[in-house]
Amino acid sequence: MNNRQSGGEQAVLVHVYFPSDAMEEDLDEFKTLAHSAGARIANVVTSTRRAPSAKYFIGSGKAEEIRDVVSATGSSLVIFNHVLTPAQERNLERLIQCRVLSRTSLILDIFARRARSFEGKLQVELAQLRYLSTRLVRGWTHLERQRGGIGLRGPGETQLETDRRLIRNRIKTISARLQKLRQERALKRRARRRAIIPTVALVGYTNAGKSTLFNVLTHADVYTADQLFATLDPTFRRIDFPQVGSVILADTVGFIRHLPHDLIQAFHATLEEVSEADLLLHVVDASDEKQSAHIAEVEAVLKSIHADTVPCMMVFNKIDLVPHLKDYLQRDSTHPKKHVYVSAQEGLGVPELIQAIQMMLGQKVIERLVVLHPVQAKLRAYLYEHDYVVSETVDEEGCYHLNIRLSQAEFDKFFKG
Repeated sequence: MNNRQSGGEQAVLVHVYFPSDAMEEDLDEFKTLAHSAGARIANVVTSTRRAPSAKYFIGSGKAEEIRDVVSATGSSLVIFNHVLTPAQERNLERLIQCRVLSRTSLILDIFARRARSFEGKLQVELAQLRYLSTRLVRGWTHLERQRGGIGLRGPGETQLETDRRLIRNRIKTISARLQKLRQERALKRRARRRAIIPTVALVGYTNAGKSTLFNVLTHADVYTADQLFATLDPTFRRIDFPQVGSVILADTVGFIRHLPHDLIQAFHATLEEVSEADLLLHVVDASDEKQSAHIAEVEAVLKSIHADTVPCMMVFNKIDLVPHLKDYLQRDSTHPKKHVYVSAQEGLGVPELIQAIQMMLGQKVIERLVVLHPVQAKLRAYLYEHDYVVSETVDEEGCYHLNIRLSQAEFDKFFKG
């Protein structure tokens, strides 16, 4: 597909301050996004407006100022920290005489760079197609070769109509593939439920340290870096907790303020892992000055994917960067969610976090006395293998009297009736 790459290009960033919080964006985060996309920032142009201009989003005078900055710095790209309409993008490109990208295009570009798995690449391409379908400028004729070229165009079709039809066909193909992958994920989730394996999903604002924490808990080697969206594809690992048994830990994509709607739609299959988890670990950067706003953004996305009803625990990470914080488990009953303070980088607070996870998942754990006959030795071995046996005695007839501790669902699986 026709990715509009911005890697290594010199760019001018444009940030507009609005009095409305609904339209306000973070300038520092915007710079980090640009760096993550590989752009070299030549200059940052700021402005203040009550509302966007219909023609240029900014005023005509400010647009001409940006044109002069682009000319003086030799930049080939202008990136706005806002969502632009197709008409605004075209008007700006005609005036400035270089490519203009919106915040949405920038995030899509970063996602395209980070995607590694087949599913992740499909999801990003689907989001790009949906977004760029309203911004067509004869950029899709290369797709004709996939169907032979001759005879592809219908009678009386303009080039733009052909491009739109090609995109619709490609969207349909990708959506069908993702639907198949979605069904496969659903089958895996059902298999985990049958095996009584709970799922714990890590969620949070991008660059909060989810992948680092995931590596610490699972001893995995998921890629981590001090950048936005360092990891995009979800990762799953099976770990064992002494008091709970096997648990599936899922590392998910980071959220961001005003995450493009097309991305949320495209990553629906992945985000279902969050909405159907047994427990969410909401990882927060404890050193972030805007943590309250970022927590609100994550909770808004969770609500949009119907995951706001899943039990959730707040994990404040990077406490090594905050002098007055120390690792501990907050047990204040006035808070509906448990708070744990950790440093995944330094390993601080990890035992308390594991304890808290076991407390949350162990709420349905029960303790029972069961009697097994000698012919049920296989079941007895299973209970021992999974550390469910607390104590055992054997009577004169060779029957095993086991005091076991396990989940209610697991107990019902073996001893119902």
